[in-house]
Amino acid sequence: MQTASTNIGERMGRSQELSDSKRGPVIGGHLGNKSIRDISWLLNIPPTVSGIITKWKQLGTTATHPPSGRPRHMTGRGQRMLKRTVRRSHQLSAESIAKDLQTWCGLQMSPTTVRRELHGMGFHGRAAASKPSITKCNAKRRMPWCKARRH
Repeated sequence: MQTASTNIGERMGRSQELSDSKRGPVIGGHLGNKSIRDISWLLNIPPTVSGIITKWKQLGTTATHPPSGRPRHMTGRGQRMLKRTVRRSHQLSAESIAKDLQTWCGLQMSPTTVRRELHGMGFHGRAAASKPSITKCNAKRRMPWCKARRH
């Protein structure tokens, strides 16, 4: 059970970063000739100390840079709505799904984007294999044919 007094090192996930107020003392400890292990132990933060120090040495700052790449067009809410729409009626075309998303939640996106998101979620447009229907007359004729060719 986590309490409100849990330190940042214990609750920190992979995607979270330390705040600027935590990075400053890391650099101060480094300038004070403290080891990385000592800084991590004193400030009670995980071993990201070496990364902060390396970044400060290379760039002269510990500020975070904006992420690279184009931001995603579809949010988590839009993805959930898309998944709900496809599960409800799985035979809709990508064009009609794109129109529905635009009317329901105001997401303006192309059918190609809808297809790409659906592929990422594991939905693929596949047609069932067509199998000939076997009539009673055909079944009677097939049985001797199959028995004659049985190994």
